[in-house]
Amino acid sequence: MDKNLGMSHFSSSSLEPEPEPFRVEYAQRVHRLPPYLFGRINNILYQKRRAGRDVIDLGMGNPSDPPERSIMEKLAEATYDERNHGYSKSNGLLNLRRELTSKYFRKYGVRLDPDTEAIVWLGSKEGFSHMCLALMGPGDTAMIPAPYFPVHMYGVILAAGNVVALDVSDSEQFLSNIAYTCQHFYPRPKLLIINYPHNPSTVTVEQDFFTEIVKLAKRYGFMVISDFAYSDVAFDGYTPPSFLASPGATDVGVEFTTMSKGYNMAGWRVGFCAGNHEMVRGLATIKGYYDYGMFQAIQIAAIVALRDTEAAVERQSQIYQRRRDVLVDGLRRIGWDATPPKAGMFVWAKVPDRWLERMNTMEFAMKLLEHGDVAVSPGSGFGPAGEGYLRMALVENESRLQQAVRQIGRGLESMEQEYGSPPSPAAAAHPSPSET
Repeated sequence: MDKNLGMSHFSSSSLEPEPEPFRVEYAQRVHRLPPYLFGRINNILYQKRRAGRDVIDLGMGNPSDPPERSIMEKLAEATYDERNHGYSKSNGLLNLRRELTSKYFRKYGVRLDPDTEAIVWLGSKEGFSHMCLALMGPGDTAMIPAPYFPVHMYGVILAAGNVVALDVSDSEQFLSNIAYTCQHFYPRPKLLIINYPHNPSTVTVEQDFFTEIVKLAKRYGFMVISDFAYSDVAFDGYTPPSFLASPGATDVGVEFTTMSKGYNMAGWRVGFCAGNHEMVRGLATIKGYYDYGMFQAIQIAAIVALRDTEAAVERQSQIYQRRRDVLVDGLRRIGWDATPPKAGMFVWAKVPDRWLERMNTMEFAMKLLEHGDVAVSPGSGFGPAGEGYLRMALVENESRLQQAVRQIGRGLESMEQEYGSPPSPAAAAHPSPSET
């Protein structure tokens, strides 16, 4: 008898079924996210640059100017202090929160308690997302602006909430739509998200608008999150109002601000939330489970920025205003409909009608990149209300923006050779005899 018979019998794999391939199953919240709309554009942009093409990227609002030298010097100095390399306090240094609340009082006349009504976050976008986790859950509904900055939609969805998108193009209608939604939805919406100066559409409002928002919040019982990311970038004498400056605002909501834009500190990820103490406390609870606080040296440098560099923030706005004028004037010269924004880092430009007759906004943006070597954000990336528009970031200097307009013009000429000249509105309205 073969001594190895029993062993070979049990070790044989011929009798065992083939194991199924190992599967990674995402949580349902991931399946609720759509494909990344800008992925195709970013991939072509990357390939073109690898091939040596000089592509002008106006797609992302990523500041290209450096912070003030004094801020960077303070950061460098603080990194040599051994006390700054341990875990920092989760809600931020008290002196940094004091500087934030001082700015609110100085600029908007708003008194805030730095201990209970302000918190430091690793970027306002991240803070907003975690506030949604603190406030929203299955069955809860948030009203959001349309077109929407993606996190305003998907921060709610990742928190298992539902959204109702309301068009922001007409501020009076927006207020009316809030009331209508609250009157006709059951259960009523739990949260309103507002974003002025608005990204992407650049719509702005005055203080009276926020006063009406507070009244609606108290009447219908919803909380408010104000995304005030572009508070420090404004033009032509316009000062964006703070939601918190309206009477009773801290009873119903909070406001997120950031040092990314006016201070050119986007990569530093310094954001703030201020306002209603219970909402701030809820955010602090979530934060305590997610992180150990911001690197203390960055917080110390941020204190210097808030305390000493207001003049530099104003100068940066002037830089963006000159860039705005160059881009808007250039687009108008080639026949585009572009309105100069009063604030923010973007121009929200309408795609010429003759091209919308041929293709949607995403396809048009892809063609501009293909034929003109200019990358822009298609309005459809911000929801259906953005279709027909492009968002162009003011992140290049004036010469580069002039070059971008020239390349757009040449790109359109190349597209006309590929597709044939689109019919003008006049031609469409009055066809030739051969067409009738």
